[in-house]
Amino acid sequence: MVARAALVASWLNQYGGAERVLEVLHDMYPQAPIFTSIFWPEALPPPIRSWDVRVSFLNKLPLIREHHQPFLPLYPLAFEGLDLTDYDLVISISSAFAHGVITPPHALHICYSLTPPRFLWDYHHYAEGENLGPLARAALAPILLYLRLWDRAASARVDRFLAISRTVQRRIAKYWGREAEVIHPPIDVSSFALSDGYDDYFLIVSRLVPYKRLDLAVRAFSDLKRTLLVVGDGRDRARLQAMAGPTIRFMGRLPEEEMRKLLRRCQALIFPGEEDFGLVPLEAQASGRPVIAYAAGGALETVEEGVSGLFFHEQRADALAEVVRQFDASQFSPVLIRERARAFDLQNFRARIKAFIEAALSEKEA
Repeated sequence: MVARAALVASWLNQYGGAERVLEVLHDMYPQAPIFTSIFWPEALPPPIRSWDVRVSFLNKLPLIREHHQPFLPLYPLAFEGLDLTDYDLVISISSAFAHGVITPPHALHICYSLTPPRFLWDYHHYAEGENLGPLARAALAPILLYLRLWDRAASARVDRFLAISRTVQRRIAKYWGREAEVIHPPIDVSSFALSDGYDDYFLIVSRLVPYKRLDLAVRAFSDLKRTLLVVGDGRDRARLQAMAGPTIRFMGRLPEEEMRKLLRRCQALIFPGEEDFGLVPLEAQASGRPVIAYAAGGALETVEEGVSGLFFHEQRADALAEVVRQFDASQFSPVLIRERARAFDLQNFRARIKAFIEAALSEKEA
């Protein structure tokens, strides 16, 4: 019988897929405190603001909530300084650093890995996407070497790994030398209304950051002169707007219900980046709408070609444009698409992760 459980998050300064997983785990373990590096309540939904969140010393540093990247060398110290001595079960949801907490010998540490950090293990693509110059790359080199060594050592502290996708499972094996079981992140299918038709626009819902490769969609739809609505915001917005033609509309951040209405009335969701998983394609499918995605990463596990969407196979604007030209929304059944999404439903996730945790606890006790 587990006496006390604790949850660990990399950071709580925005709301996305990691925070949605954390919500489910907190619902399963409502008495568990959440340990994290930094906490920005104003950036999160009201329910999360009331949780028992315990922060590291980093939370007191100026500007870190909005710009945490310059403080990366301090994150190992922050997570190793979190006091988890009173807990028997520690579950970390980690995109970086959270798996490096130090737990007592008797505790079971399960890490739900979103990915080994891209900025450490896929650095050249990351630097290219962030437009880092040669001086910045040279200055970062020794810091990244230190962080990679720490990251690999920290992975050995975890008792059991879970991965959000087969892509991440392979990355865990390659960079950390560890096995991981795949349990896909959940969506609540019943909370999305089923599409009863579609309008004459395509849709992107995303943070506007370079690695998402939204530039491919902006160029493709500008050339095609087709309407593309872009929901979301981020530091890449000005660059994307500068290259956009008159048929591209930037909507900014929208209330949840407005975003869901756009999802269920779009011709298709456009997903041009290579993601470790990606929840938005599943949200589109839960709404009965197909997805046009780059054939890589998590999309290969969530989109069934010809049933719930189409793929383009080279990450170029003209390759995406060619698929859009051939796309016919009337050939896709909203009912069948929604059924495809049910495999990723919230209840399936809860059942699978509960069974995994219970089996791991039994094995440790034995």
